[in-house]
Amino acid sequence: QVHLVESGGGLVPAGGSLRLSCAVSGRTSSDYVAGWFRQAPGKEREFVSAITWSSGGASYADSVKGRFAISRDNAKTTLYLQMSSLKPEDTAVYYCAASEGWRRGSNVNDYNYWGKGTLVIVSS
Repeated sequence: QVHLVESGGGLVPAGGSLRLSCAVSGRTSSDYVAGWFRQAPGKEREFVSAITWSSGGASYADSVKGRFAISRDNAKTTLYLQMSSLKPEDTAVYYCAASEGWRRGSNVNDYNYWGKGTLVIVSS
């Protein structure tokens, strides 16, 4: 069982920055990929970014590429999402997810474990 807990959400003005964290615990030795998804009110959950634990290789949705950066700490127990140049369209609940697979998938079904989310509101 893998447990994921997001933190760092909050209210930020457009153009600002925010860093989200995801604490990972449990049996993670076979979890090769972790990522971030987000869900705005009335919308489907959408892919934001994913990272391969071993290499640090990352994938990004077109909507956030160049503005967001995914990373993990040296012990590979915490996942981060550094968000910059935030837009009102980025407002959503952000979810941390982990996969037991090896591909940095962009579909919610590619991931086995989920956190409960942290709310990000970007004001204009």
